[in-house]
Amino acid sequence: MALTESYRKNSLIPSYLYSSQTSFPSTAAFNGAAAAATSPATPSTARRNFVVAAPSEPGKIEMYSPAFYAACTVGGILSCGLTHTAVTPLDLVKCNMQIDPVKYKSISSGFGVLLKEQGIRGFFRGWVPTLLGYSAQGACKFGFYEFFKKYYSDIAGPEYAAKYKTLIYLAGSASAEFIADVALCPFEAVKVRVQTQPGFARGLGDGLPKFVKSEGALGLYKGIVPLWGRQIPYTMMKFASFETIVEMIYKHAVPTPKDQCSKPLQLGISFAGGYVAGVFCAIVSHPADNLVSFLNNAKGATVGDAVKKLGLWGLFTRGLPLRIVMIGTLTGAQWGIYDAFKVFVGLPTTGGVAPVAPAPAAAELVKV
Repeated sequence: MALTESYRKNSLIPSYLYSSQTSFPSTAAFNGAAAAATSPATPSTARRNFVVAAPSEPGKIEMYSPAFYAACTVGGILSCGLTHTAVTPLDLVKCNMQIDPVKYKSISSGFGVLLKEQGIRGFFRGWVPTLLGYSAQGACKFGFYEFFKKYYSDIAGPEYAAKYKTLIYLAGSASAEFIADVALCPFEAVKVRVQTQPGFARGLGDGLPKFVKSEGALGLYKGIVPLWGRQIPYTMMKFASFETIVEMIYKHAVPTPKDQCSKPLQLGISFAGGYVAGVFCAIVSHPADNLVSFLNNAKGATVGDAVKKLGLWGLFTRGLPLRIVMIGTLTGAQWGIYDAFKVFVGLPTTGGVAPVAPAPAAAELVKV
């Protein structure tokens, strides 16, 4: 693939986080660094000789450019907005099982109660705030994750970015989700109220004014702390485990290097890695999910009220089996859609290549 000269000069790494093949410093790079070590050039000039540019196809999107981050943002909108909207019926039953376990005793009975009381249309109640809220969240989640992952890798430098890659995944995803939840929270508050209180409102159009009138504008962010408590651990697990799982699949289960695998195979691996990561995500974030549902349903409720009513066991287990199925499928589909969009615009799929720290000789030359 062709590499643009401007990116070769300006990017500081990390090609290994995105590239379709592992890159090693070339002979020319070592010769250039050795020459720089004996010349009056500045350390930054010597360091530049070890920059490894990420792939970018001619006429496509250059890695780490504004267009790259815009593409990742659009991919996030599609992956989160569409998938969360598609599983609205499951989410609806899950929320009602958390709020009223006596009435909604199980998944099957929950669907039966909804069908009897509200008909088929009742299965998609709250789909508009779901679509808009999770589209906004997805835009920030994936767009900022790519940004922070590159940003923290640049701060760490090649050696430490390779050594502590999982910490970079965790820090980048946590930073991105902190921002994403600010965008999601108002929509989530209205969604839960619409889904768990029949007759409150038909959807976002009439539900938002009623919610603000009842709780005030700040009431839309009443659940922001539990939402952070649910989503930040969820997203940290989602991204870090996905990157690790995909890397392990390519390393141990696929006999050919990633760059030699077909695009459908790569996307299948993205879905599989995403599904397994989603199971871990559901377990880690479920207690906070119960808190969010409880607080957004009950006016004036506190975290203490939720813990007292649900109990610790209920906090960790109520609605968990359904959420594992929902989040596993959801996360797998999200990674599949996200990487499919990246492939569509000419970008490599996410993950799959383990970072390689610079060779000791190269590292010493960089420090000169």
